[in-house]
Amino acid sequence: MDFAFDARTEELRERLLAFMDEYVYPAEPVAAEQRARLASPWDTPAVFGELKAEARRQGLWNLFFVDEHGSPGAGRGAGPGAGLTNLQYAPLAEITGRSPHLAPMATNCAAPDTGNMELLAQFGSEEQKKQWLEPLLAGEIRSAFAMTEPDVASSDATNIETRVERSASGDAYVVTGRKWFISGAMNPDCKVFIVMGKTDPEGADPRRQQSMVLVPRDTPGVEVRRAMTVYGFEDHEHGGHAEVVFDGARVPVANLIGEEGAGFAIAQARLGPGRIHHCMRLIGMAERAIELMCRRAIGRTAFGKELAAQGVVQNWIADARVTVEQLRLLVLKTAWLMDTVGNRGAHTEIQAIKIATPRAVVGILDQAVQLHGAGGVSQDFPLAELWAAARTLRLADGPDEVHQRSLAHRELKKYAELR
Repeated sequence: MDFAFDARTEELRERLLAFMDEYVYPAEPVAAEQRARLASPWDTPAVFGELKAEARRQGLWNLFFVDEHGSPGAGRGAGPGAGLTNLQYAPLAEITGRSPHLAPMATNCAAPDTGNMELLAQFGSEEQKKQWLEPLLAGEIRSAFAMTEPDVASSDATNIETRVERSASGDAYVVTGRKWFISGAMNPDCKVFIVMGKTDPEGADPRRQQSMVLVPRDTPGVEVRRAMTVYGFEDHEHGGHAEVVFDGARVPVANLIGEEGAGFAIAQARLGPGRIHHCMRLIGMAERAIELMCRRAIGRTAFGKELAAQGVVQNWIADARVTVEQLRLLVLKTAWLMDTVGNRGAHTEIQAIKIATPRAVVGILDQAVQLHGAGGVSQDFPLAELWAAARTLRLADGPDEVHQRSLAHRELKKYAELR
């Protein structure tokens, strides 16, 4: 495993780092000021459009997207994406994670759109790609992935209660159900939902009961009811996390993604890359926290000496550096495996990083908050919002305990087979 940056990755890193310094970090306070003056907090501040235009101009656009077929390495340097492997994309996603509410959106590399674009590229029909994938890749619209539900334990996706039923005429699906924490749905630019529901609720195989359909936002029967807060944050830049009700929403049969009964498998294919992307960005969040800790510690005095001279602060900073280096190596190994043996072959490592990274980064951010005192929990520093985002990722794309259960099962199976 060679984790040295190749020439293309190094070139993109240098350009992206310069873009962050020159455009993204200065835009953070500007975005907050502009949002305060908007008619609706869910409208997009003008600075976002300026950042996106500059990112496109500099070729820092759709860095996550491999090619039109979704296969690593193919079409490199051509088409709507950068054609990077997971290993090449990892250090770039880490950089954008340093400003997770602006940089991913600026480069069109923000969840849930990234996962939705990959899903449509891999499973969508040509008509679906033209109608939805192309404008998503162009950054003209946004999208949402409607899977989680409030009335069932959604950590087990087979519990989903939303119904996707054929109409009496047979030419449409009727979607009925309630979803929540649907990321991005509060943004008025979110024009389509990818909805997971049951087409065969009585089917013998619980993993073949679900299907996925495309439901345009303006479909009668679709109600974006309210924004769900995350530790009090509404996450405006990300487009919020909404409760969405589908009350007999009717869409053409052509809006089915793949085939009936394939929803669970499609969801698993979508979530693998999403999990590693989150972990890549989390490392960037941890790096930002370490930087803020060091800047705070130097020059700030308590009990007669700088915070940087306090042993406990030194321990926090040293432990944070060790932790980040460990996490980065595990994420890079996982990316390398995904590129070489595929997502299925990297299943153990994907689960390992999903368990380890959010948990560890939450700890680093918590210490950074502590070092900043009252400022750490305030709006004057990004730490409180970063902490809330990192803590949420211990639940998103499957809670820790589900991944631990699956990972332990595979480990135990090795030894059970020896008996």
